[in-house]
Amino acid sequence: MKLRATLIGFTAILMWSFLALFTAASGRMPPFQLSAVCFAIGSLPGLVVLALNPSRLALLKQPAKVWITGISGLFGYHFLYFTALRNAPAVEAGLIAYLWPLLIVVGSALLPGERLRWYHVTGALAGLCGTFLIVGRNGIDFNGAYAVGYGAAFLCAFTWSGYSLLTRRFDAVSTDVVTGFCLATSILSLICHLGLETTVWPATTFEWLAVAGLGLLPVGAAFYAWDHGVKNGDIQILGAASYAAPLLSTLILTLFGFAEPSWRIALACLLVTGGAVLAARDMFRRKIQPAVATQ
Repeated sequence: MKLRATLIGFTAILMWSFLALFTAASGRMPPFQLSAVCFAIGSLPGLVVLALNPSRLALLKQPAKVWITGISGLFGYHFLYFTALRNAPAVEAGLIAYLWPLLIVVGSALLPGERLRWYHVTGALAGLCGTFLIVGRNGIDFNGAYAVGYGAAFLCAFTWSGYSLLTRRFDAVSTDVVTGFCLATSILSLICHLGLETTVWPATTFEWLAVAGLGLLPVGAAFYAWDHGVKNGDIQILGAASYAAPLLSTLILTLFGFAEPSWRIALACLLVTGGAVLAARDMFRRKIQPAVATQ
């Protein structure tokens, strides 16, 4: 059961790796408008499930703390991320924001029934180094003039890691509530868009398909899969493995001609893959021991 849930959580990481490709292909839609549209699309699968089985509507009746955590996690993360990108260079802001997998691994020690081992931290740090190679391929230059952006990026990292860790505490809450989180995030993003941006719609069918892909996968199904994974799977392994997202994203961009292959990518592959395998040491050990016992 735990292995299956962990693998479902992995699918979220795989879907997030397509975020950059779909975003690059989606045209010039402003970020909050894109967020509003994509989260509206992302809520559709959950709405279909609820429509086909109305009895599941009762699962949406949850304590206020569940809704506050979920909406703060999804909307808060994206609001802070967009704020960081508006007020600091994308490379530095992205690197700071991607501290969240490490924070999940370290913070998991506070969860009931979890123990933090040296290989969890080492695996997460290896993934962080791999991400540094990918994100900082053109150099890193932290400048005090971008303090607001850097601060937003730090808050972004703490917001998503905090959401993921708190979600683990709500393991009895059905994943159906993610539908409500997506709808609320869409509405709040729309409000931000109307107050801060100029509306720009996709210009071609291809761009509309990219927006639909964003809404259905990285900004849709991925959040349902992540919710199930962190509630029922191995959150330490998922945290360390999350560093695979920027690596896979870069590989996908390279495959589609948006980036050039380099030694940095190869070394990042070794660091991220090795770190994930090291962090998953317990999972591999559990699979090997029963096999040995039956011989």
